[in-house]
Amino acid sequence: MNYMTINNRRVAFTNEKNVLSVIRKSGIDLPTFCYHSELSTYGACRMCVVEDERGKVFASCSETPRDGMIIYTNTPKLQHHRKMILELLLASHCRECTTCAKNGVCVLQRLSRQLGVREIRFENNKKELPLDMTSECIVRDPNKCILCGDCVRTCDEIQGLGILDFSFRGSKMQVTPAFNKNLAQTDCVGCGQCRAVCPTGAITLNSNVHSVWAALSEKNTRVVAQIAPAVRVAVGDKFGIRKGENTLGRLVAALRRIGFDEIYDTNFGADLTVMEESKELTERLESGTKLPLFTSCCPAWVTFCERKYPEFKENISSCRSPQGMFGALIKEEARMNDGEDNRKTIVVSIMPCTAKKAEIKRPDYFTEGAQDVDYVLTTTEVTRMIQEAGIDLAQVQPETMDMPFGIASGAGAIFGVTGGVTEAVLRRLTDSNKAEDIEAISFTGVRGVDGIKEASVKLKDREVKLAVVNGLQCASKVLDKMKAGEVYYDFVEVMACKRGCIAGGGQPVPIGARTKKARLEGIYKIDHMSQIKLSNQNPIVMTVYDGILKGKEHKLLHHNKAEV
Repeated sequence: MNYMTINNRRVAFTNEKNVLSVIRKSGIDLPTFCYHSELSTYGACRMCVVEDERGKVFASCSETPRDGMIIYTNTPKLQHHRKMILELLLASHCRECTTCAKNGVCVLQRLSRQLGVREIRFENNKKELPLDMTSECIVRDPNKCILCGDCVRTCDEIQGLGILDFSFRGSKMQVTPAFNKNLAQTDCVGCGQCRAVCPTGAITLNSNVHSVWAALSEKNTRVVAQIAPAVRVAVGDKFGIRKGENTLGRLVAALRRIGFDEIYDTNFGADLTVMEESKELTERLESGTKLPLFTSCCPAWVTFCERKYPEFKENISSCRSPQGMFGALIKEEARMNDGEDNRKTIVVSIMPCTAKKAEIKRPDYFTEGAQDVDYVLTTTEVTRMIQEAGIDLAQVQPETMDMPFGIASGAGAIFGVTGGVTEAVLRRLTDSNKAEDIEAISFTGVRGVDGIKEASVKLKDREVKLAVVNGLQCASKVLDKMKAGEVYYDFVEVMACKRGCIAGGGQPVPIGARTKKARLEGIYKIDHMSQIKLSNQNPIVMTVYDGILKGKEHKLLHHNKAEV
């Protein structure tokens, strides 16, 4: 145990990697723009500077703590320094804050208010640059970029893509794709992790809010919503609800007030995915072909694999994602009931993921040339709609989902965290509802937040080797080792976002370590409280297979390659 003195108060520290961590541990929220604990230290914004007993000023994020250090975090010199940084940033920044998508959650705005910046003495001579709206998932506004580099390091260090980087020098410096290309011209997979770490409105969601409001106002239109598992443990963040709390009932009630006609659970689609994917895995294990089987639930991962590792394209499951299966199911039901209900059916997915916006436009997610899911709203967008409607989610009485697709298993719920798909498939293949057997699966090594997890389970007489991966850079490491013959797996789950969908690019920000932990625990609590643990024990699933899906399983639940 070592000690340092912070603002005349003795503070103990052990293995903290920098002075900033010790300061925050002591209860002081020192401001930063460019520091994220999971990224390399950049030290560019200089907001976290501190002063030692000799008057030396240094960045606390890049200084290793030493026993006996004496530092101050809020001297007049530091206050002047931080205000000057903010004033210079604002001088070259778009200041249309009231119309910005990040209004109210912008770090630059919050720190300017916190540190009392009331005027900007410098004129903005920066040339206005065009917006990049070519991506289905996100929008880039270079006029709001403060050059913190968070997006650059996230794309490179977490996702291994390097789509964004610094270009030019001095006052002309920008963050941009290579050769100033649009995002649609790059290998961007739409994961939205750059948006999740951006402190300003430089990277925001490509919003579908206006389109959904328009659909809700149309006469003779039936608007159906499906809600993904990770949404329910995050949507309460902006309404003062405890982080990680399951707010599904409140969300259902709010959506009804907004005007949605029917509200269902994407977890039901996840149950269908478990049924189809476990069947596909069994067939491949028996035939010994196209192994390992890669999961197909994460669209950013699927796009990444198709572009970067096309040799593994055939290993990706032919199953659609849960949202894709559910959308096809609802549209097929609408076609079957066309004589009874002649309203046009619009399917809106409420997702934690930005890449889902691009997934619904993939031709292999169309059924007979028709788009199955019409719009995707991220958690952040649906939060905005609730606020626009003047609804306080914390005060709404919870309501239940509509039937018949409002019943789902706990196995469907855990799709929201890394390892959840694998665990759900293992439950189906083990086919045991005993508490001890379900618990044993959770202890195989599929749970946890490590980037790469390996496990081995015995299914019948065969030892099945598994890998659970989150973060695309980790996926690259696994695929490279597979190509080199260094490792072998039978089943591989990949999620593009670290920790899975609970930290998706469309979730409310900031997504700190405590928030991620609370959301993860919230998902597992939903599973723990669920009466149905296995997807095949969901009674509505079997009814659907004998009804709407009969003879159409491949057409509605799998990729239609002929459409590509």
